[in-house]
Amino acid sequence: MTAAPDTAPETGAAPLTLPVEGMTCSSCAATIQGGLSKLDGVADATVNFATRRATVRTDGTIDPDALAEMMRTTIAELGYQVPQSAGSDGPTLEEEHAQHAAADTARIADYRRRFLVAAVLTVPLMLISMVPAWQFSGWEWVALALATPVVGWSAWPFHRATIGAARHRATTMDTLVTIGTVAAWSWSTVVLLGHAWGALGHAHVYFETGAVIVTLILLGKWMEVRSSARAGDAIRALSSRQASTATLEDGTVIERSALELGMRFITRPGEIIATDGVVVDGEAAVDASLVTGESVPVRVVEGGEVVGGTVATDGTLTVEATRVGSETMLAQIARMVDEAQTGRARVQRLADRVARIFVPAVIAVSAFTLVAWLLVTGDAGAAFTAAVAVLIISCPCALGLATPLAIMVGTGRGAQLGVLVKGPEALEDTRDVTTIVLDKTGTVTEGRMTLVSATASGEDKDQADAFLDAVASVEARSEHPIAQAIAAARPARIPVKGFRALAGSGVVATVKGAAVDGGNADVTVGARRLFDEIPDAIEALAVEAEREGRTAVLAGRTPATGGLGTDVLKARPALVAEAVLVVSDAVKPTSREAVAAFRELGLDVVLLTGDNARAAQTVAEEVGIERVIAEVLPGDKAEVIRELQAEGARVAMVGDGINDAPALAQADLGLAVGTGTDVAREASDLTIVSGDLRAAADAIALSRRTLSTIRGNLFWAFAYNTAAIPLAALGILNPMIAAAAMGGSSLFVVGNSLRLRRFAGYRAPRA
Repeated sequence: MTAAPDTAPETGAAPLTLPVEGMTCSSCAATIQGGLSKLDGVADATVNFATRRATVRTDGTIDPDALAEMMRTTIAELGYQVPQSAGSDGPTLEEEHAQHAAADTARIADYRRRFLVAAVLTVPLMLISMVPAWQFSGWEWVALALATPVVGWSAWPFHRATIGAARHRATTMDTLVTIGTVAAWSWSTVVLLGHAWGALGHAHVYFETGAVIVTLILLGKWMEVRSSARAGDAIRALSSRQASTATLEDGTVIERSALELGMRFITRPGEIIATDGVVVDGEAAVDASLVTGESVPVRVVEGGEVVGGTVATDGTLTVEATRVGSETMLAQIARMVDEAQTGRARVQRLADRVARIFVPAVIAVSAFTLVAWLLVTGDAGAAFTAAVAVLIISCPCALGLATPLAIMVGTGRGAQLGVLVKGPEALEDTRDVTTIVLDKTGTVTEGRMTLVSATASGEDKDQADAFLDAVASVEARSEHPIAQAIAAARPARIPVKGFRALAGSGVVATVKGAAVDGGNADVTVGARRLFDEIPDAIEALAVEAEREGRTAVLAGRTPATGGLGTDVLKARPALVAEAVLVVSDAVKPTSREAVAAFRELGLDVVLLTGDNARAAQTVAEEVGIERVIAEVLPGDKAEVIRELQAEGARVAMVGDGINDAPALAQADLGLAVGTGTDVAREASDLTIVSGDLRAAADAIALSRRTLSTIRGNLFWAFAYNTAAIPLAALGILNPMIAAAAMGGSSLFVVGNSLRLRRFAGYRAPRA
């Protein structure tokens, strides 16, 4: 069997994923993974037992439809099933989650039915086999009649998987169940026939052993699938929480899937918003807890953005659709969580390697136990009992569930809290993080700048106002939040040409009539470092603003150069600051709590900003941050992260803007605030849908809790088998007790993983 490599090769082709039904343990997943890895054109294959999905990455040499058919055929030959609707395009996530729910219901019903039949037949079988007073003449034949349907029909799912794996010279957990139960039934049948023919003396029959093993394993499986089905509730609820219809402005009701960009629809109080859009009329409190994890509804007015799947609680909205179908935020969240659940954590690779060799090793240990008991004691019954106990106690169900189920529950709970994990590796990266770097604007602060004051030197008010209008006209060309705040506060516009952004410093453009003598002038707006001379009056106003935690922007002008080439700043006359514009950005009310939460998690907190040192220090003091790195150009943020890493820190970076993307990618763990840009989200490992910085603490805490759960699951799964196999081989563990213990270990892993559903985080009210 070929295991998937530790690191998937980079290929240009998109991965192909198919749902798989019929897996019962990690060995089943390993068997399918090995079969798919051998297909032509497959560069890497991964099969996730908890999500029941097979994903392959191709080398780009094979047609996706042909590969999907090859995958379906291989999986069927191994004894498992692929839903007929699954193809190279595959169902939508919404359809696939519905299929999973239906499949879970069918599996639960099937295990329940098989368990009830087995239990009804096994109870009388145990009584006549283990209570001498109930053993009448010929009771062994009745035992055979009772045990045969249990070992044959009730246990058939295990036998079917064993046969499919054997065709590919592979073994799974089902192999152990089949060998153990069929061996018990076969040995007992041989003994019964031998007694009928006067042979085999006083050898005992063990019909009840095989039947009880099947019954207990089916009980454990029934309970396991019922519990593990709950693991996917969060993401299924997320993908299904959408309106089925939408009411257009003219009253027409259409299917949600028929909505197109630009269409306007009405959402009344209590209704689910059909898709992402912008409010064009009305206002309402919107409950967005489904996607942000925030319990308090947010007031949305005309011009505000809304997310499909959220609820307008108290008002009527007219919304223009801006995203539909698979592009909506809800669909993207579901897709990201789904990809995270399909991925494979690094810690899982050890379990994968063990699962590949575990079953053959157990069969060898069982055979050795049988031979050793026969040689040492000569007691065939005791030898047989010990060998079967080794087979049954070794079933690695718990091992297969340990990692994927915890990831499934953890990422699902994260989605409910507005925390999206890009992949399992991100969970593991949180463990060693020692330092968290926070971008200031839009992360620690609201990111909604407002112009507090604008002062230009000179005694002529009209000329000062004209110059400030010229400054606003230049800033209107920039997308920076500070520039937009200045432009919005002074709407008068003057013709501008030759606009140029000076990375991380400011902007410059030629403005018609902006010179003192009425001619054209090059107007420069930005940071101190752009100016050759700053008059005392301007400097005093700037310093006062910065001490109050505000941002001071300077502006000046020089005669127009006739063009803004690369050497314009060097060739111009000395630039004197003639105006100071003070911009304010309020600190988010929860930022101080977030910083305290980071410290509680054992992290050193650093504030990183391109703003001036005085303003940055004021904000840092307000939220409780001691270390500040200010006046950093956008292109240098990633270098700051590298320097911290060179000092030995494992760095997490939280940011929201385009200029944060390189730093997010450079950090050991990148966390993007979901209210920021798509570029930042793509570069990050974790995305926080909410703008609340405490959600970043929730993300780290949940990731660590999930990883801790995975490690606990793996420890107990390994410890269980390590301790139990020797006990079974020594004859201390009865096969029936072994079967019950095996089921119990799986239920422990399921229950331990489901505890993650109760994770509350730092945003939950605390007593």
